[in-house]
Amino acid sequence: MPLLSPTPQPNDLARPSRWRRALLWGALVALLLVAQSLLLALTISYEASRVQEQADLVATEVAARAKQIAGRDLLGLQSLLWDEPVGPRWRQDAAELMRRNRPLLRIEYRDAQRRVLHASEAPGVTPLFAQIAREQMQIETELACVAALRHGSQLYSRSFFVPMAGGEGMEVVDLCLPQLRSGQAEAYVVATLSLRYLLEESVTQDLARGHEVSFVEGDGTRLARTGLARGAGVFLSERLVDLPGLTLQLKVDAAAGRPSLIPNLATALVLGLSLALFFVVLLLARDGRRRAFAERALAESLAFRHAMENSLITGLRARDMKGEITYVNPAFCAIVGFKPEELFGHTPPPYWPPEFVEEYRHRHRDRSARWQLDSSPGGKDPRQGFETVFMRRSGERFPVLIFEAPLLDAKGQQTGWMSAVLDVSDQRRMEELSRQQTDRLQATARLATVGEMASLLSHELNQPLAAIASYATASINLLTLEADDPQTPDLVRQAAIRIAEQAERAGRVIKSVHDFVRRRDQARESIGVDELFDAVLPLVRLQARKSGTRVDVELPVPAPRVRCDRTMVEQVLLNLTRNGIQAMDGSTPLANRVLTLRACPMEGRWISFSVLDCGPGIAPEVGRQLYTPFFTTRAEGMGLGLSLCRTVVEQHGGAMDFFTRETPGGGSGGTEFRFTLPADGSVATLDSAGQRQ
Repeated sequence: MPLLSPTPQPNDLARPSRWRRALLWGALVALLLVAQSLLLALTISYEASRVQEQADLVATEVAARAKQIAGRDLLGLQSLLWDEPVGPRWRQDAAELMRRNRPLLRIEYRDAQRRVLHASEAPGVTPLFAQIAREQMQIETELACVAALRHGSQLYSRSFFVPMAGGEGMEVVDLCLPQLRSGQAEAYVVATLSLRYLLEESVTQDLARGHEVSFVEGDGTRLARTGLARGAGVFLSERLVDLPGLTLQLKVDAAAGRPSLIPNLATALVLGLSLALFFVVLLLARDGRRRAFAERALAESLAFRHAMENSLITGLRARDMKGEITYVNPAFCAIVGFKPEELFGHTPPPYWPPEFVEEYRHRHRDRSARWQLDSSPGGKDPRQGFETVFMRRSGERFPVLIFEAPLLDAKGQQTGWMSAVLDVSDQRRMEELSRQQTDRLQATARLATVGEMASLLSHELNQPLAAIASYATASINLLTLEADDPQTPDLVRQAAIRIAEQAERAGRVIKSVHDFVRRRDQARESIGVDELFDAVLPLVRLQARKSGTRVDVELPVPAPRVRCDRTMVEQVLLNLTRNGIQAMDGSTPLANRVLTLRACPMEGRWISFSVLDCGPGIAPEVGRQLYTPFFTTRAEGMGLGLSLCRTVVEQHGGAMDFFTRETPGGGSGGTEFRFTLPADGSVATLDSAGQRQ
């Protein structure tokens, strides 16, 4: 699509777009942080509640098991009430009961006054009251038995501590079972239970592995504990174990502390995925930021390119592989005179002259095929320049210079052609005007040269004409006065021969000038340097004889050949030799007046021409303006000779300069004008318009 519509400047939308993008990304990151934080908090809270629920379940289960064990002990003790206390069976049953129920440490049989009649200790256990007598530690037991008698049922006493050997001790409770008959107590069975053993029996190994279980009092004093791990004091659960006459407070302390940031594998996965998601968001934000920078740079580049294309005077045109136009800039529209919408999608384009349509189509197909070869490794530069003819809307044909290069996509595949189009019609008109002006200057210079040679021609022609007149008069006289003399025919014949010789001499002089003035062919031709010198030497010697100058020619053998415009080079040689002869006239002694024409090859591609005189040389202030048109040091000169000479040499691709010759004593020995022309077959040859072929 054309880029002729105004392109929005990047600063117009950059700031709102940047703030909007920043707000959106900030909101997205904030939402992600909040969501992930809430998810992590909920996960940790769930883990904490799960551990707490497990502690509650453990407390409930342990309390139930403790009550169950206490009830089981109670049933066993009730069976002992009806056994004969003094018989061996009672002792056997008591020992068996304590063996099966580990919390039972001691069973006593007491009378109605609660005196101990018989006592049985648990087998394999250190006697409970070995350190302190039983009589000193039965206050709680008495209170429990009194209460049991009053209520008519078994009751537990409050817990009390029993010291043991080695500085240890044990927290125990007594269970008092009265044997009633007609509402009166006949006997009592008192069983001492260890709270620690009761707790250990109530807690399984699995529960003990992750929890610390203990019986505590209301003030927090611990009575007994069990568990393979110490509690962390974070997740606590308490239950009341209601026994007859006794309420125990059961406390369960989970060994697990507060949940860590990654309490389990699920949380680790959630956290890892959250971090990965956050990292991906950061990458997306970074990529979006780079994309925003790239878009802004692209917008600036498009704006810059649009401004640059609008400022160009060179036409730009893009075509697809079918030859249809896909883009033009304003300069191209101005060149051909058509609007963009008149150019897009039209085949052939309206600026192709109808008579050249088939030729241009064929050229487009050939160029596409050639590019496939040139673009291969080792191929030529794909850019191509050629000159062709376009047609304006008015129908005017005009020349254009086109430089074309292939359009490639991101994969390197050709999608079309991009062309730079230059309107060279004005240049061609200027070249034609310049050529015509050069022709006029050359003609003027030749006429000026002929005018300066007029006096020489008159001097040179006077001699043969005078001789012709003398011989003619003598012949007439001989025929009139000596008609009868037999030698008269011979004398007249000799006079006629002399007349013919002098007439031929005059004709040669006139023909040399005529050929120089009238020669118009400017085609390049291969010519020997000796032929160029021979063509100008007759005219050079005419002026040289008048001033007494000797002309020397130095040429290698064989003489080199050049490719040039013969007439223009002859004029250069004639102007330089004339200037050299005039420079020696008057200021140089007659014996030293020598003009040298020299030519020699240079580096194989160029031929150097030199015209050397023995004059006074050229002053520096004159040398700076020597090639300026209409600058001359002679009153009768026009100032065009040297300027025209350098123009002719440069049109041939050469260069022209002058040097002051020095004598052995250090003084000026004359001037050397040197110029170069391309040797025959050199690649540096130029056409008549000054462009390299």
